[in-house]
Amino acid sequence: MQLATVLSEAVEVQDIVKIVCSPVMSAFDAEGIALLTVDGARLRLLGHRGLTEEATRMIDGRLVDTTTPAARCILEQEALFFSSPQEMDHAFAGWSDRSRLSAFALMPLTALGRPVGCVAFGYREPHRFGSGYRTLFTSLSGLLAQALDRAQLYDTQHQLARRLQDLLLPTALPEIPGLQVAARYRPATRGVEIGGDFYDLIRLDSGCAAAIGDVQGHNVTAAALMGQVRTAVHATAGARPDEVLTRANKLLTDLDAGLFTSCLYAHVDFAAHRAVLATAGHPPPLLLDPEGQVTILDVPPGPLLGIEPGALYTPMEIPLPPGSALLLYTDGLVETPGTDIDVSLAELADHLQRAAGSPPDAIADGLLGQAPGSTAGTDDVALILIRREDDHH
Repeated sequence: MQLATVLSEAVEVQDIVKIVCSPVMSAFDAEGIALLTVDGARLRLLGHRGLTEEATRMIDGRLVDTTTPAARCILEQEALFFSSPQEMDHAFAGWSDRSRLSAFALMPLTALGRPVGCVAFGYREPHRFGSGYRTLFTSLSGLLAQALDRAQLYDTQHQLARRLQDLLLPTALPEIPGLQVAARYRPATRGVEIGGDFYDLIRLDSGCAAAIGDVQGHNVTAAALMGQVRTAVHATAGARPDEVLTRANKLLTDLDAGLFTSCLYAHVDFAAHRAVLATAGHPPPLLLDPEGQVTILDVPPGPLLGIEPGALYTPMEIPLPPGSALLLYTDGLVETPGTDIDVSLAELADHLQRAAGSPPDAIADGLLGQAPGSTAGTDDVALILIRREDDHH
C-alpha cells in the first residue's frame, strides 16, 4: 500500500485518523500511536491506538508548553526519539510508567511553516531508531502534515457551510388548519456534502403555498444563493405561481451568480379545492388522490432560474380535493447513475401509492429511506408532502 497515495486521497480529518491508526501504525511496526493537533493554546487528541487511558488523559487538552513530550515536540518543532525507558524518564519523569511504553518517537507536523500537530509512535520494548527509521519518519510527517492541514480546512469549511445551510432552511413549518405536512432534508453523506436544496411552506389567506428547489453546486455559494431564492419566493408568495417564478428568475439573473436553480412552486386554494403549479426545470411533483392513486404531474416545463432574464413560466391547475396530497422533492430522491429517470419516477410513484394510507411523517420517512444512496448519498435530498385533510377529519 502506498501511504502517500492513501493520504493524498483522504478528505476529512477522520479519514486521516483511520489511516494513522491502521496502515501507518502497521508500516512502522508500532504498538501504540497517537495523532494530535493544535487547537488554540491546547493539544487535542484526534485519534490513538494502543495507549493507556492515563497516557491519553495526560496529553489530551494539555496546554502547548514543554511539560509533555507531545507539547515539546510541537512547540520546538523538533523530532524526539527515546530508545529506552531510561531515556524517556530522563527527559520526562515518570513517562515510561504512565505510558507503559519502553520507546517512542514523536514527529512534528508542519504545513506552510505553521505547526498543525504531531504524531507519536510507541513500542513496548526498547527500540533503536536508526537513520533509516528517522528518514522514513521524517518523510511520513511531511505527507501527514499536508494531509491533516488540508482535511482540517475541509472540515472547517464544511461545518461553516452546513451551519449556513441549516440557518437558511425553515426551523419549523407553519401549522395550517386543514393541512397535514411532512418535510425532510438529508444532506449528502459523501463528497462535499453541501448543497442548495431548499423547501418552504407559506400560509396564505386562501390556503397555502409550497415550494421546493435546488441550486446548482455544492458549496457555500450555493447555500447562500439558496437562501436568497427562498427569500424571494417567500416574499412574492400569493401571486400566481408563474409570476413568483418570473420574479425569482429576475433576481437570479440580476445577481449574475453563475449558478442555476430549479424550483417548483404550488399555490393551494382550500376553498376552491384546487392547486396551481409552475416549474422552473424541476422534477415533476406527484399527486396522491383520495382513492390512493398516484399521478406524475406533467407540469409545463420552464427554464431554470438564472439563465434567461425574460423567461416565462406556464401555470398548471389541478384539482386537490380533501384527502389528496402533493409530493414535492429534489432530484436526489430519484436520480441514480445509470438508471433511466422515468424508471426512477415510476418507482417513486409506486412507493408513494403503497404508503398512501400512512400518516405524512411515516410516508416521508419511508420515501427518504428508499432514496438512492440512502446510506452513502452523493446528493442532498429534500422533500415536502402536503395532504388536505378529509372534511370529517
